[in-house]
Amino acid sequence: MSTVILLRHGKSTANGSGVLAGRTPKVGLDDTGRAQAAALVDRLAPIPIAEIVVSPMLRCRQTVAKLAEARGLDKLKEPGLSEVDYGEWTGRALKDLFKEPLWRVVQAHPSAAVFPGGEGLAEMQARSVAAVRAHDARITAKYGENAVWLLCSHGDVIKSILADALGQHLDAFQRIVVDPASVSVVRYTETRPFVLRVNDNGGDLAGIAPPEPKAKAKRRKQSSDAVVGGSTGA
Repeated sequence: MSTVILLRHGKSTANGSGVLAGRTPKVGLDDTGRAQAAALVDRLAPIPIAEIVVSPMLRCRQTVAKLAEARGLDKLKEPGLSEVDYGEWTGRALKDLFKEPLWRVVQAHPSAAVFPGGEGLAEMQARSVAAVRAHDARITAKYGENAVWLLCSHGDVIKSILADALGQHLDAFQRIVVDPASVSVVRYTETRPFVLRVNDNGGDLAGIAPPEPKAKAKRRKQSSDAVVGGSTGA
């Protein structure tokens, strides 16, 4: 299977506002977010990206716009990677949501959390993991198992995908931090995913793409086995 770069959208006008934006329309990037989006072009320059798959939300589409233009790639919108549907919580102040009994469930037992008039976090994880694995299988079939592709989505969505890749229960996903414009990387194989990066905010990403086999070398299938004793590095 291939390698996916999990990119959280850049800082938006809602981040730090004290309001849960959720799926509120027209929430875009702020000045910091636009700078983060522009910096992605150079940061990801060493990485051959086969496709860009993006949440339909405006802030995600804006985050990958310059990168897609620089690579000559389309942005494939995937509803399964959209923000959590917070239902009646959407647009409410966080200081008020802190007082809701459901807040403690979201923190301590997220797999049981269902937002009034919206979706449950378990439901969100199921549709996001299904989406990423379906696109990974499709891209692998089209471009080969050395392909690298990019997914741009939201904090909780990416945290839930990482929890699945790490073999963690959803109830542990609040232990994972995913900052705006951060990069996490997962390489899927037939038997298990390998998590190569989590919440990377500026490291060298050149080593995440599998090396192409030498011209005369026999092509070998990517191994699903973990390295005993630890990896020797890229």
